[in-house]
Amino acid sequence: MKEFIETYKQHQEEIEFFLQESIRNLGELTPHKESEFSKLFNLFPSLELIYFTNKDTKIQSTANYYRTKVDEEAKDKNRSYLISKLEFKDDNIAFSTPYISIATRNNCVTVTIKEGDEIIFLDFRIDILLEKLNLLELNKPFHSLTKGFYVFAGFSMMILAMVTIAFSLYDFVYYVFAKSTISLEMIFKPIIALTLSIAIFDLAKTILEQEVFFKSYSKNSKVETKILTKFLSTIIIALSIEALIVVFKIAINDYEKMINAFYLIAGIALILVSLTVFIHFSSKKTK
Repeated sequence: MKEFIETYKQHQEEIEFFLQESIRNLGELTPHKESEFSKLFNLFPSLELIYFTNKDTKIQSTANYYRTKVDEEAKDKNRSYLISKLEFKDDNIAFSTPYISIATRNNCVTVTIKEGDEIIFLDFRIDILLEKLNLLELNKPFHSLTKGFYVFAGFSMMILAMVTIAFSLYDFVYYVFAKSTISLEMIFKPIIALTLSIAIFDLAKTILEQEVFFKSYSKNSKVETKILTKFLSTIIIALSIEALIVVFKIAINDYEKMINAFYLIAGIALILVSLTVFIHFSSKKTK
């Protein structure tokens, strides 16, 4: 997953040079339309999609040509949003940054070529590209197993977070209508459960985004600091609410145990200070 992107970025210049020279040696690509680009798909195992757009109108002028099929529905779609992001070099070729393909749902990089009155898009699947260039040794069964585990764990955490929310709301409603007395603990307990559910859901969402769906390919200290800060902030809020409940209960029932509340508050303060120090040094490191 993310290691594909890191490996690609480490060898980006060599990979782009290889693709550029290989495509250039083929000559014009337009004549390959007649054979549905079968020669290109045979030459490039990582190539998974080809289509053309009009240079002036930015409208897709051909179908989507896949390795094993042709999709006519993609024809006549406006691709101006893609072309506006491209930076063509002097030789009329441009490379995209790694992204997740809407058409194939694979992580890929697009090579774009100006040829006559058309712009040609070629999508290369990154993992296969790296494997064929001997930059990555991919164990496909293990890769599928790992991805499946992250899918299962991520969605399981989301389901548990929603179950926690549902149970806390049910418990609150039950106490309101079934019990004659209402306490502060009864009010604050659902808030703690909801806060922890948010933390669990955010963690699951981050796992799925980073390891499965590739919403963000950037793996750097800024992203990691943001994730950790958000998670720990939620935990600190939950612990602070719990400490508040403990203080109220001890103040009402047993003043001699107030030292226990102090220990809890001191622990929360220590976590907060540690998080502040971590953010400070992380921000200095990324400057």
